[in-house]
Amino acid sequence: MSSVLYDAPGPRAKRRNVLLSVVFVLLLALLLWWVWQKMDDKGQLKWALWQPFTTSEAWTTYLLPGLGNTLKAAALAMVIALPLGAVFGIARMSDHAWIRIPAGAVVEFFRAIPVLLLMVFAMEFYVRSTDVGSDERPLYAVVTGLVLYNASVLAEVVRAGILALPKGQTEAAYAIGLRKGQTMTGILLPQAVTVMLPAIVSQLVVIVKDTALGGVMLQFTDLLNARGTLAANYANVIPSFIVVAVVFIVLNLILTTFASWLERRLRRSKRGTGAILGPDIDDINAGEVAGTFATGAGGANP
Repeated sequence: MSSVLYDAPGPRAKRRNVLLSVVFVLLLALLLWWVWQKMDDKGQLKWALWQPFTTSEAWTTYLLPGLGNTLKAAALAMVIALPLGAVFGIARMSDHAWIRIPAGAVVEFFRAIPVLLLMVFAMEFYVRSTDVGSDERPLYAVVTGLVLYNASVLAEVVRAGILALPKGQTEAAYAIGLRKGQTMTGILLPQAVTVMLPAIVSQLVVIVKDTALGGVMLQFTDLLNARGTLAANYANVIPSFIVVAVVFIVLNLILTTFASWLERRLRRSKRGTGAILGPDIDDINAGEVAGTFATGAGGANP
């Protein structure tokens, strides 16, 4: 069934898609087999290298404390970056130039600097200009770098989400006498949250992954840094990298799954309250089918 977004593939396109899928699966299987053979040749599949991960010592002494620090830094960065990004995103849409221009300059400046460089600058700032202890500096520097970069990115997400709403929403609010601040907080932002949610979640996943930069460069004892200590003690570098990668995959999968559930819940609740949302694909297809039947019925009755 076709929709406004794509045309349904025909018989030839379906055969081509099946063929490409089969070829891709075969190539992926060959790649996995080649990786498996290389690891086996190098002795990386020996049980002695993987056995430490079946004991509690490897997890309670190294990986779980590192995972806790990763989640702590990511949570702090999320809690600070989300409202800060919303403030700057709204400020960029202000009618006052003295608000709009500085906000735009701040967002463009921090969005253009690599997050690792921001972490390094923050580390030097805390060393030279504050009394923060040496044990806490890496955490402060990681959170500061993540907040500055991701708040600027989220500001653009917020601005784009608000601008994506129909202009009639704003015009109707002004027509009933609402001020711009009331329109923004009471009408535009609640609807834009659902539109922005996938992009916001993608950025939150980036925050979780970027905490690893602090472990590599600033000796922040996150999950990746703890992996290095574990690998040094058990001499299992490659297996430790694989296990940590799986932990990151599971962590981000949980985050995206929760976000998908939240988005569906928000859409259902807004439908129940009569709020206007962007159309779903199923709604578009159902409308087309209904229109077809209506046209056919109209044609049958002269």
